[in-house]
This record gives sequence, C-alpha cells and structure tokens, in this order.
Amino acid sequence: MKAPFEWMIGMRYLLSSGRSAGGNRFLSVISGISLSGVALGVAVLLVVLSVMNGFERELRERILSVTAHATISGFGGPLAEWQEVRQKIQGQPGVLGAAPFIEQQALLLTTVAAGDGNSGAVIRGVIPAEEETVASLNQHMQKGSLNNLHEGEYGIVLGDELAKTLKVSVGDRVLAVTSQGSVTVAGVIPRSKRFTVVGIFGVGMYEYDRNYAYVHMQDAARLYRMGAEVTGLRLKLADVLNAQRSATVIAQQLGGGYYVDDWTRKHANFFRSIALTKSMMFLILLLVVAVAAFNVIATLVMVVKDKQSDIAILRTLGATPRSIMWIFIAQGMMIGLIGIVSGVILGTLLSWNLESLIHGLEHLLGVKFMDARLYFMSDLPAAVEWGDVWQVAGVAFLMCASATIYPAWRAARTEPARALRHE
Repeated sequence: MKAPFEWMIGMRYLLSSGRSAGGNRFLSVISGISLSGVALGVAVLLVVLSVMNGFERELRERILSVTAHATISGFGGPLAEWQEVRQKIQGQPGVLGAAPFIEQQALLLTTVAAGDGNSGAVIRGVIPAEEETVASLNQHMQKGSLNNLHEGEYGIVLGDELAKTLKVSVGDRVLAVTSQGSVTVAGVIPRSKRFTVVGIFGVGMYEYDRNYAYVHMQDAARLYRMGAEVTGLRLKLADVLNAQRSATVIAQQLGGGYYVDDWTRKHANFFRSIALTKSMMFLILLLVVAVAAFNVIATLVMVVKDKQSDIAILRTLGATPRSIMWIFIAQGMMIGLIGIVSGVILGTLLSWNLESLIHGLEHLLGVKFMDARLYFMSDLPAAVEWGDVWQVAGVAFLMCASATIYPAWRAARTEPARALRHE
C-alpha cells in the first residue's frame, strides 16, 4: 500500500496549480521549465541522430546506384579472359549479376558554338543491358536513357553537373581526348573521338554528377584500343552490407592473379566519418539532457524546501524516511518521464517532416542550406531508427532518475521538530 500513497503525494506536488499560495505557483512554473528542458533535449538529440541515419542511408543508396557492390580486375592491367571469370563468378552463391566495364580518364571538350567548356572526366564503358543487372543508373536519368547507348553510334551520357560545366544538353556533341597518343608524321597526337550526348543523369552526389560519363563498352574499347579486354567486372551481391566478406570468398575461389575490391573499401572514409560524427554528436547533445537533469535537481530542492512543514507532518503521522524519499523520487521521475515522452513525439514528428521543413525554409529565405559540392548531396534526409529512440529515452530516463536521489535524500533527513518549530 506504500506505492499508491507515495505516488499520490508525489503527483499532488507535481500537478499543483499554485492556487493555494504564490510559492506553489512559482514551483509549478519551474517544474514546467524542467519538463520542457528534458523534452527539448531529447527531441534535439533524436533529430540529429535521425539526420545522421538518413544521411548514411541516402549516401549508401546513391553510391550503390552508380557503383558496383564489388569489382574484379587484373593486377596492373586489363582483364583479358573476363568471359571465363564471369562464368565462374555467376555460379557462386550470393552473386546476383556480373557486368564487364572499361574505365579510363579523358578530357571532354565542347564542340558547340554556344559554349567553350572543358573538363576532365572518368569515362566508363558499359553494355546497357548488362549494366542494369548490377546498378540502377536509369532510375536517376533526367534526360534520355542509358539504353540510348548503342555500339558504333558513339553516344555519351553525362552527369548533370558535368553537363553544366561543359554547357551541353541532349543532342550536343563533345570531344573526348585521351592521354594515349597516335604516332603520325607530324608527331604524337592525342587520340580523340566525338560523342553525341544522348542522356543526362543526376544522382544527387556531386562526386558522381560532376566527374562521370558513360559510353557503350565497344566504343570505349575502340577509343582506348583495348580490343576484347576490359578493365574488370562489376558485381551485384545478395548481401550488400556483407560485401567485404563476399568479395574475399570470391577472391579465394578465383585463386591468384586478380584484384577484388568492394564498395565498403572504396568509400570506407565516408562511413567511418559518419559513424564517428554520430557518436560524438550523441555525446555532445547528451549534455543538453544533462542540463535538463540538473534543472530537475534544482526543482526538487526547491520543492523540498517549500514542503518542509508537509514533510514534518507526514513524519509525525508515521511516514518513514524511505516513504518521504520515494515521494520526491516519484515526482522527479514523472517530470523526466513526461518530458521524455513529449521529446520522443516531438523529435519523431520533426524527423519525419524535416526535409519538407528545410525546403520550405530555403524557399522562404532564398538560401540553399545543402550545397552538394560540400555535403555530397543536396537534400537533408532523416531516418528514425527505433533502436536510437530507445537508447536516447533510456539514457535520459536514467539521468532524470539519478537527479532525484539527492533532493529525495535531503527530504528524508528532515527532522519534524525542527521543521515545525516556527509553525
């Protein structure tokens, strides 16, 4: 029967509206401020963690839309017997697709009268039908299609930022100049070829939109004089998050003479920095919740001071020091619980609608908050993970519960005779 009695008294103190005395009204306001502080700290922490989760997920999806889960290439040179290697790989479990590719550097020059742009780029030669089995670039096409690349027609698909730099659009022509030269009577002349722009893609990541161009693999083979050889094979794996282990198994099955890489190694710095930033932001923003917990301590200390006579009367009626202690612990824990629940609801709602809110602010202020050249993407995605929600709520509740111990202990030590001396 102790729990209902202690709970009733603690809730009475918490929900006091201040109608009986000005001091109580002030304490009610302080309790509301403490509760709001806990809610705000939890909400801010959840929004930041959701943004980090969304950034990591969006970055991974966009990277995998243009890059393969794993690649196989020859040591120090092209891959000649790629057909045999592909047959061996496709028979292994966990491999969903394998497509050949040629990848080389080139200088792109515009050949239209309206522009004089030039830019270095990575030219990737692919077979469109097979490329679709390992990547999803067609989902990011803004104009044209990857299927517009046909052997012998010398079409090219550019990233939208690269197209802006070159000042070209679909139907315009660009000149691709390679570092390899052709020997003529006039000397060594860099090999070049004119291509027609047949498509423009936009992944939303500046690194790819600015630097990559796609052509048909046979056209790339002629441009770079690779014959029947390719740079390597791009693989699609069933378990994307376990690509490193799958790539290791594939390398062991193939034996020596091949270089096997996966997307987690190529972009390891991105995801390591995100994980480190997420951990540091969690610790830093946890200080906001800690400050709110200190407010709970201050609130309960003031309540204990204000309720000295009430505590003394309860003691004379037979309440034990432990009961007095649990009255104020219940009050402080309820402040923390209400604040945490409110913060979780607020943080979740803000995270779910963050992208539209950011776009609204950008439109209202005329400012672009996310520059793709700096942040690798132009949007601010957010993904609420319930594991983070439970973690934040649990840590915040422990902080608030710990904050109640000292004021409750002070209340339990109240001596009835001394507290009632001046009553």
